Amino acid sequence: MPNLDPRALKSMMSKMGITTSEVEADKVVISTKEKDIVIENPQVTQINAQGVVTFQIAGNVTEVSKEEEDEDVEISDDDIDIVAGKTGITDRDLIRRALEESRGNIAEAILKLKGEN
Repeated sequence: MPNLDPRALKSMMSKMGITTSEVEADKVVISTKEKDIVIENPQVTQINAQGVVTFQIAGNVTEVSKEEEDEDVEISDDDIDIVAGKTGITDRDLIRRALEESRGNIAEAILKLKGEN
């Protein structure tokens, strides 16, 4: 329906019992046996069609294997000092969280704290 007016489309959908609404979400995680599919900055649309609810999700997709998730990451004071020196951030708890979220990857933590990731 390439030349259909959006209002006309919404009216037709309403007549067929289909409604849509936007869902405010910060992150969507789909958990499977082998991995988690993480969608950051998602655009989530909830679609209700004759009693059936579905979701349409778009965003930045990453995958995390369950093995990676289960591993404990050790964050040393030296790692925190390196990140602090490169970012100029002095909040050690903030740096520790960034390192834990990046599974101990110093470069990724620096980029995350600088807002580049």
